[in-house]
Amino acid sequence: MAGGDVRGVLQYVPMFRGRTFVVVFDEGLPESAVAEALLDLKVLQGIGVNLVIAVAGGEEAVSVAADRALDLEIKFARLNGEESVGPILGRGQAAIVRCPADGIFGKSLASLGLEIRATKLIGLLNGPGILRGGQAVRAVSCSMLPGFLDDSSGAALTGGELLKEAAVVCRAGVPRVHILDGRQQGVLADELFSNEGVGTMVHADSYRDVRALREDDVPELLAMIGRSVRASHLVPRDYEEILQKADDFLVLCVDDNVVGCVALHCHRADLAELACLYVKQSHECRGYGKLLVEAAEERASERGIHTIFALTTRAVSFFENLGYRMADTSIVPENRARKCEESERSSAVLTKELG
Repeated sequence: MAGGDVRGVLQYVPMFRGRTFVVVFDEGLPESAVAEALLDLKVLQGIGVNLVIAVAGGEEAVSVAADRALDLEIKFARLNGEESVGPILGRGQAAIVRCPADGIFGKSLASLGLEIRATKLIGLLNGPGILRGGQAVRAVSCSMLPGFLDDSSGAALTGGELLKEAAVVCRAGVPRVHILDGRQQGVLADELFSNEGVGTMVHADSYRDVRALREDDVPELLAMIGRSVRASHLVPRDYEEILQKADDFLVLCVDDNVVGCVALHCHRADLAELACLYVKQSHECRGYGKLLVEAAEERASERGIHTIFALTTRAVSFFENLGYRMADTSIVPENRARKCEESERSSAVLTKELG
């Protein structure tokens, strides 16, 4: 595993510790897939995640899962009689239960999730999950679901009813519901320990947002843009320089992890520069650059700025697609133009008039 992969996994440890996940094994899920998922659940238990493991398919399937959990030395108890899940979790054990008759995303598990304050309900399906045009759907917010279901692109949607059921669970009080192809190798770890995941997440909370830069974001921002600085795509910046202009910066967060940034530097009351636009390589081609530019433009409009310009060596077509037009250097303030000349960067100038 690469160093970046290790850091990516470790960032989730404090986020997950003390949280409660409900994980559901679909009926007919291959025993090998159940075994692999249980290995991942053992790791989650080791970092302090409280687990409820619901198994569909009757008592025999529950017994198979329990026997495998025993082999793996997972600390668990099977729910029997009148005992509730809460005391089992309180003892530091996972609770293994039979999946209720109303299904993986039915009202019974939604109610259980609300009762134990679960932050995730994860369905490991014995099937392909949610697809649009044959491609996995990554994340859908409850508020955006109606528009997503009514999409007029013509691309076929697989699993629309599951999406609706998952949204009901979210609205009932479980913030995030994950719909995964449980047959896929490594799917549980890949979904939980990456920003974008590999399955579909239906969420009621803020999963992806653009916000103001915080001081504790600065080291991450410097590390993030370092590769582009070395490739001469961005001007070098240091900690103090960014901190001094912190109010100019916006960051894009996915699952509360910074994956992109942009700055809006005001030169005059009616003129600002869009600068330091960057998206992590692992998150490119997802529309995040456009999202950051639009956020910067919205901030400019709120401040009464009517003209915005950008200097770029390699993103002319990107900006033109967003309504920017090539311009001469006369629009660039003298001190900014001088810095650009000193950097020996042959930058194109693009401008946009904001409505």
